[in-house]
Amino acid sequence: MSGKFVRASKYRHVFGQAAKREACYENLKITKNAWDSNIIHTNGKYLSVNWDISGGGAFAIIPLNEVGKAPDTVPLFRGHKGPVLDTAFNPFDKQQIVSCSDDGKILVWNIPEDYSFHKYVDADDNIKDITEPVKVLSGHTRKVGLVEFHPCAKNILASSSLDYTVKIWNLETGKDVITLEHKDLVASFSFNYNGSLLATTSRDKKIRVWDIRSGKIISEGPGHNGAKPSRVCWLGNTDRIVTTGFSRLSDRQVGIWDINNIDKGPIDGFFNVDASSGVLIPSFDPDTSILYIAGKGDGNIRYYEYENDNLFELSQYASTDPQRGFAMIPKHSVNVKENEIGRVFKTVLDNSIEPVSFIVPRRSELFQADIYPDCPSEQPALTAEEWLSGKEVNGPLLMSMEALYEGTEPEIHESQPGVKVDEAKEEAEQKKKEEEEQQQQQAKELSPKPATPQVKEDSGRSTPAQNVDELLKSSSEVNSLLNKVVDQSDDEDAAEYHEDKDESWEEVPKQQEIAKEIPREEPKEVKEEPKKEEPKKEEPKKEEPKVEAKEQVKEEPPKEQPKEVKEEPKAEKKEATPAREASATPSTKPTLASTIEKLANLVVSLESQVTKLTQAGLEKDERLASLEAKIEQLLKK
Repeated sequence: MSGKFVRASKYRHVFGQAAKREACYENLKITKNAWDSNIIHTNGKYLSVNWDISGGGAFAIIPLNEVGKAPDTVPLFRGHKGPVLDTAFNPFDKQQIVSCSDDGKILVWNIPEDYSFHKYVDADDNIKDITEPVKVLSGHTRKVGLVEFHPCAKNILASSSLDYTVKIWNLETGKDVITLEHKDLVASFSFNYNGSLLATTSRDKKIRVWDIRSGKIISEGPGHNGAKPSRVCWLGNTDRIVTTGFSRLSDRQVGIWDINNIDKGPIDGFFNVDASSGVLIPSFDPDTSILYIAGKGDGNIRYYEYENDNLFELSQYASTDPQRGFAMIPKHSVNVKENEIGRVFKTVLDNSIEPVSFIVPRRSELFQADIYPDCPSEQPALTAEEWLSGKEVNGPLLMSMEALYEGTEPEIHESQPGVKVDEAKEEAEQKKKEEEEQQQQQAKELSPKPATPQVKEDSGRSTPAQNVDELLKSSSEVNSLLNKVVDQSDDEDAAEYHEDKDESWEEVPKQQEIAKEIPREEPKEVKEEPKKEEPKKEEPKKEEPKVEAKEQVKEEPPKEQPKEVKEEPKAEKKEATPAREASATPSTKPTLASTIEKLANLVVSLESQVTKLTQAGLEKDERLASLEAKIEQLLKK
């Protein structure tokens, strides 16, 4: 049993909503008898209430559409000589109900078609009681405390009595056909999904599972240790039952049992609910696998989702109005259009009954098929003779709830075979393992395989500088960048030197461009002319005016000197090649220096990028590792 852990489920946000006061049933006289029964029952059309009356016993039938305050005098079903202890509606006939009493009798009643709780009168306009039952079942020697109909076979009824027996009745013949002997009072009993087995709890603090038709005990063992009575309920179409009871310290407990091994005790032990004194009333919805537990004497209704021997706590409906009676409506009578998955009725202060709806909060106006699986229909799967002869079915005939939403005739089909929880657990574990393996494979496939893991392995062998050198050697982009740097270095150096010189320096590259356009024969003549004129001696003359030009600029020299400097290269156009040769010699040094500096800058930038890439790869690996760890944790949960 898990505590307050809530798993991801479509029923996780189910909430209980009480009806408004005008939709409740008020001014009732609910019995104050202390016998441990549910006091009220419902079949989706009517609500039966054990009535408080002096002299004999009676119960009332309230149509669910007749809400509000009841009149002071109401029609009652009278026929017992003692207080009515329990009632049960026939699941295959909405107009039939049985009642049991302190007088040891079981009466079968038919509800009149024109019956009304607020105004059912005779010809003289007087309130008319129903006093003639259809059948009287006599067989128990002491008071009969509980009655319940078979879930699949028509006209088969079970009853328990203070004579320490549980009897199976055939309503067609009115006789008891099977008797299950106990050693003490039977406090509670429940049919399994297909009605072949019966689980009972007794005042001798033992739990028994019976094969009904053979009358043999399949499994037996000690139950709750408390002095107060315990309740039992079958967990749908499985081989598990759930019980509620008390510990020796009067703590309220819940336990799940394997019907084949009752003597081994509850699976995973008892779960303590609280320390209240009221009996817990369990009610299980096999369609949604939700267990509702209401406590007598308190206003809370807890509900849990059951799966593979675990009860996952969903929430609870809290109320300050304590209840003594509790009844759950059949699934085919819920309001499908408002996403109502269950509705219960609880007594309030022994004078009113309050409906409580359990709703899945969804805004869609379409039919929600995932929260409405097929539910038991109103058609029996077997007749009484077929069941007594030993015929087996998987369970009750099921109907589609989508037909209720659309207002069409539902399709009827058979139930699925019963579920063995141990096998379901093994299958679930295998599925988990397969899913984990698939997720691991997908994680391996999705995980990147870059050079970053290699950096981890080689980090102890090679230095970052070696890695950078290898990248520089193998990268074609780096080589192209280096070539661009070499090509652009001359232009950039020339621009830098141009800032330090006269405007006359700008005419030299222009002449160089002109010299490029001259045919190959002319450069030969140019080379011969400097030999005659000896231009090498004139090189220092060009350097002196440069210095003088700078000094003259500071002293605001006349404009004649720069004119003469400009005229000299114009007159000596043929001497452009020696000037280029002279300028080439000093330009080589700055070109090499600039390239070396830019190469160094590139190396530094590349090193920083490589380190960033390695860090990014490491961070990705760490993120992947953390995601895998989280996935494993979620799968374990």
